[in-house]
Parts: sequence; structure tokens; C-alpha cells
Amino acid sequence: MSDPHDSTDPTDTGGTDGDDRPRDPTLRRPDGGTDVLKEGRDAELDRSPLQQWAADSIQNPERVYRALFYVAAIFFLFTTLFPFYWLLMVALTPEGQLQDIVFTPNGFNPGAFVEVFEVIPFHWYMFNSFVIALGSTAVVLIVGSLAGYAFGRLEFPGRTPLMLLVLVISFFPPAAFFIPLNDLFNTSFFLLEPITGDGTLYNTPFAMVTPLSAIFMPLAIFILTTFYSQIPDGLEDAARVEGTTRLGALFRVIIPLSAPGVATAGVLTFIAVYNEFFFSFLMTDGQPENWAPILEGMLAYQGQYEVLYHLMAAASIIGVIPVAILVVIAQEKIVSGLTAGALKE
Repeated sequence: MSDPHDSTDPTDTGGTDGDDRPRDPTLRRPDGGTDVLKEGRDAELDRSPLQQWAADSIQNPERVYRALFYVAAIFFLFTTLFPFYWLLMVALTPEGQLQDIVFTPNGFNPGAFVEVFEVIPFHWYMFNSFVIALGSTAVVLIVGSLAGYAFGRLEFPGRTPLMLLVLVISFFPPAAFFIPLNDLFNTSFFLLEPITGDGTLYNTPFAMVTPLSAIFMPLAIFILTTFYSQIPDGLEDAARVEGTTRLGALFRVIIPLSAPGVATAGVLTFIAVYNEFFFSFLMTDGQPENWAPILEGMLAYQGQYEVLYHLMAAASIIGVIPVAILVVIAQEKIVSGLTAGALKE
């Protein structure tokens, strides 16, 4: 006999299924029905592979980072290293067999790296480019350091408009300066006759160092201004108390503490001038004794009736070696200089 005070519905199973397992009330249908959803993986919606990968990536972000790293690495290897690999294949292939190259050289001719110096004095072209790049870098760092110190650490009227003017000039196309500079450098000055013979700057390193230094000066000023302005005033004041001048404080305190910025400006200027061709091609006659740059030497393997592509490729690889060595030596300074200011302490 049932208790009359018992309000339990006899049809209620007490929250259990037929197999005496507790029923999860959350598995009931929203409309109040008695059907239950499937448990585990059967309850998930059908997803496409891309949607499933995105869901897994949200739960495990390292998969996304790993995938992006592989994509970036493959893109870098293909766009940066593959051209050098192809240059090496062309350089090692003997003359007249370049049409059969796929991914390996058609033959093996390492003597091309020696022949480049026998056909023309290619080492003189490299020396000319190195001297011009080194001279331009020295001018840019000296003048840029003085200007960066003035813009970054001194207060004077019109500082901001003058800095903006320097940056605006850097956006002018270099070709716009060629006609007046070419006319100037081909004008004879009697004061230069004892030095150059004809009194002009044509076929001299000054005709390339001067415009190239001016072209890359604004970038160096901007980089050095940013670094010099971050040096605490107390360090410079301490040097001034010891008796040094502002110029002495610049070269003894400010520049050493801003070594990453100085290295960045110097390396970027050196690489750009070393690879420059436009002004060098128009300011010289292409002869190595007249300070023709390295790109003029590479074009010298192109004759009237034939082009020595394997020697041009070998010369290109040899010409990259000095820049590669410079970047390897200064890579830590360059990275720290380019990333400076990204984090605030």
C-alpha cells in the first residue's frame, strides 16, 4: 500500500534510466521531450577539416605558432636563399651549357671563381666600391652624429620643423638631383686642377661619396636622434663636470652608449652605397682606374657578341661576400638597434 502523504509520481523513475543509471537532466531536449542527446564525440557538430583545425588551434595555440614559423621559414628560404642557389648553379655550369640547368649544374666548373679575376681586374672594382662605401659611411656617421645630437639633446627654436624638413628631403627621388650634380661635377675649377688634372670631379670618388652621403644622411639622422635622446642627461652632465666639452661628451659618452644605433645606421648606409649603381654609372666612365664600382665590373662580362653568364654569376657571389661578413659581425648590434624602443621598462 502506498503512503497517501507521499507526493511522488508513480510514473517518475526517480531520475534514473531503465538500467538504473542516473540520468543527466542537462541531456533533455530544450522543448521538454524525453529524448536525450548523444554523449561524447557524437554530440559534436560535423566540422570541416579547416574548422576542426581552427578549433584545435584555439585550444592549443602552439600549433598556430609552429605553422606560422614553418610558413615564414619556407617563404624566406624560397625568396632569399633560392636566388643565391641559382647563382651558384649558373656559376658552376660551364659556358655554353646553361640551357640544360634544372636544379643541378650541367657539369662542374669551379674555375669560374678564379676566371673572374683573369678576364677583368674584378678585384679593383670591389676595392672601389668598398672605399666609396666606407667613405660615405664615415661622412654619414660623423655629420649624422652631430645633427642627431643637436636634434635629440638640444633645445632650439624651429627644431621640429627643421627635423621634418630633413625627413621630407629624404623622400625626393635621387634621379631629381642628377642633372644639377652632373653639371656641377663636370665643371672645371682651377683649384682642383693640381688634384684631378682637368679640374672636374668626374671620375673621382668625390662625385659619388658626396651625393650618396646626402641621400642616406636623413635616415642616419633620424636613427641617431632617437638613440641620443634616450641617454640620461645625468651621464652627460657628469662628463661635463669632469671638464669635457659637448663634443667630447658626444664621442666619449653618447656614441658609446648608443652603439646599436650607430652600428645600424653605419651598416645600412654601407650596404646601400656598396650596392648603389645609378650615380656610380653616371659619374664614371666604367674603368676600374677611374673608381668604377662593382656593378660596372659585373657588366664588363657582357660583350658585344656574347655574355659570360657563368662569370657574372660567380662575380655576383664574390661581391656579396664582404657584405655578408659585415652583417654576420654586426648582426647583434643591428637587431638590437632596429628593435630598440619596442619595449618600455
